[in-house]
Amino acid sequence: MKTWREMRRFPLAVRLLLVNQFGVNTGFYLLVPYLATHLTENLGMSAAVVGIVLGVRNLSQQGLFIVGGSASDRLGARGVIITGCALRTAGFALFALGDDLAVLLAASVLSGFAGALFNPAVRAYIAQEADERKAEAFALFNVFATTGALVGPLLGSALLLVDFRASALTAAGVFAVLTVAQALVLPARKAAPSGGTVLGDWREVLGNRAFLAFALAVVGMFTLESQLYLLLPDGARRATGWEGAAGLVLLVGTLANLTLQLRLTRALKERGDRTRWIAAGLGLMALAFLPPALASAGSAGPDGTADAVLRSLPVLAGALLLHLGVMVAQPFVMELVPGFARPELTGTCFGIFYVVSGVAAAVGNAVVGWAMDAGERSGAGWLPWACCALFGLASASGVTWLHRLGSLPTPSKPPVPATA
Repeated sequence: MKTWREMRRFPLAVRLLLVNQFGVNTGFYLLVPYLATHLTENLGMSAAVVGIVLGVRNLSQQGLFIVGGSASDRLGARGVIITGCALRTAGFALFALGDDLAVLLAASVLSGFAGALFNPAVRAYIAQEADERKAEAFALFNVFATTGALVGPLLGSALLLVDFRASALTAAGVFAVLTVAQALVLPARKAAPSGGTVLGDWREVLGNRAFLAFALAVVGMFTLESQLYLLLPDGARRATGWEGAAGLVLLVGTLANLTLQLRLTRALKERGDRTRWIAAGLGLMALAFLPPALASAGSAGPDGTADAVLRSLPVLAGALLLHLGVMVAQPFVMELVPGFARPELTGTCFGIFYVVSGVAAAVGNAVVGWAMDAGERSGAGWLPWACCALFGLASASGVTWLHRLGSLPTPSKPPVPATA
């Protein structure tokens, strides 16, 4: 109830975009986690072709965030958000209707480019609309995003009992509803271009060394958060011998997010510098990978239910700590990003931030994947967990170093009325 009351204190645009993010994550996770299985088992494609289809989608999104950010600054965030959701509707519908490789590649490009459009635009719109309450707005944003990431796979697994097309068409329907809702309700904000060229805007943001250093410093946050869908579910399955244990990882985090995120952000905002909390959150995310290392020594297939429960506890404790770390750090990271540039370049800032962090996080995930394979071959089950802990500690150290240098912006404060 507190979440809903806090939500009503924000302008209509922010409230709509919070619900929008729940829908975006529901629709995305309803389809994408099951796409590889559909391509291999239903369409008989090779692993190489599946990798191409999925890679094209990732490249279309991660590589083009900068385009969506610049479009948001120059054309207005509202139109970019609506266009992005409409393109994802078309892309997901193509996944349902087409079996040819050319159609699937087109669907991947459309759905990826759609994310590149609306992701930075949504964040830029919220940052501008929430003003000095950015941290609380992004905390609520995290709540709705996490809830959608839990609901999506559950709904998708139920729809797969019908077939993949039912799942894809439902996902497309979710984005179609979001597109119509935004077109009807989302208020338009007058665009205020920087006055220079697009390339000039990019050079200005990329020339900010403190901004680039910050984007690289917090890449551990994105790398470790993605382990909620890779390393932690794998650890839960190995510890318990039960495939359904992977769902508990998301459930634990979602419940913690719903109950703690908003009050945690509000409490920390009033206690100390934001950048210190970002570093503390990253450090907490690093510590999250130490308890699961205890479970990595065991093998799948425990003797009984009680044994399975006990062996799952370190992994679930790690998932909880990881979510807590994200809850501490992420709202303040999102609050700081637009502070590195002029207000006219808010979208560009978010776009470049996600390009830099996305590419670096992809490299980090490749390292984690290598560590998982190497650990399995050598019997060093602790290796991927230690690798993730080092990523988190490196990110926390990087943010602390930038803070000590005084390179990070301070959040804006409400203006003080002038006296007569």
